[in-house]
Amino acid sequence: MEALDLTTEYLGIPLKNPLVVSSNPLSEATLNVRRMEDFGASAVVLGSLFEEQLNLESNALDRDLSRGTDSFPESLSYLPDFDDYRADQDHYLEHLVQVKHSVSIPIIASINGATPGGWVRFARDVEAAGADALELNTYSLATDPLIPGSEVEQQLVELVRQVRHSIRIPLAVKLSPQFTSIPNLAVQLDAAGINGLVVFNRFYQPDFDIENLTVTPHLSLSRSDELLLRLHWVAILYGRIRADLAITGGVHYAKDVLKGIMAGASVTMLTSALLIHGIEHLNTIHADLIRWMVEHEYQSIRQMRGSLSRIAVPDPSPFERGNYIKTLSSYTLRRPAFR
Repeated sequence: MEALDLTTEYLGIPLKNPLVVSSNPLSEATLNVRRMEDFGASAVVLGSLFEEQLNLESNALDRDLSRGTDSFPESLSYLPDFDDYRADQDHYLEHLVQVKHSVSIPIIASINGATPGGWVRFARDVEAAGADALELNTYSLATDPLIPGSEVEQQLVELVRQVRHSIRIPLAVKLSPQFTSIPNLAVQLDAAGINGLVVFNRFYQPDFDIENLTVTPHLSLSRSDELLLRLHWVAILYGRIRADLAITGGVHYAKDVLKGIMAGASVTMLTSALLIHGIEHLNTIHADLIRWMVEHEYQSIRQMRGSLSRIAVPDPSPFERGNYIKTLSSYTLRRPAFR
């Protein structure tokens, strides 16, 4: 039997396998990034720098921070003081340089924001610091009823277009699922020059403290069942855009990786699984991936990619309205017995 080929390509970058660590606090320590590489990660996305931290030189700082309270609920508990903004930017770049010198796998920088402002300038900074690619970790919520969905989408496309024109390194967009037509937006982003589309950013929803009558940030780790939404849309997008597809959210085990690849993803990204099981869990996933491929006589990752996508399956109805009807009709309640 020939040796298994686990290699893949993401953002035009050759990778040794489809296991990529997504943006998370663990990567803030260089030692952790080294361990990720040692246990099998093929690339690492550094933790995101928030838009609020890029607006030090903007006259609209107060306005942007006010808007950010709607757009970035997960960041509210640890936003730094204004005097720390520049230090945070410099620290991020210094950490990027240090990590690049410490590992051989690709390192992807990440920025979390919603407006062009500081993004273009900082995109150039991370490119100069040696980042192999940049991920725009977009997370904006439309809370103004006077702003139509088309305007929200156009703002995102324009943001991507400006960043794309400012750098030469590969560019990925981490997309939220809260859009009216994800395929149409994906096509627009593809035309704007992205190299990869990451599906999806998780929607963090605040909780209500009914005793103290306050609204509080709430963070929950992902579960494998969240993968279904990602599989659905990647399977629909595969073959429809030129950009590589990545799945993030709900990737915990080798079977999740396999499903993602069969849907059409070039890579699968994980964070919660490492926070729950430790960084060494990467090695378990890697071993289980190889074991499954041997048992099912697969020779390579490329061989299975897109095999369960919408354009590959004989009956595409599971990805369409027909699946809704079929699923509901398959669950019937027994009629109560008459007495």
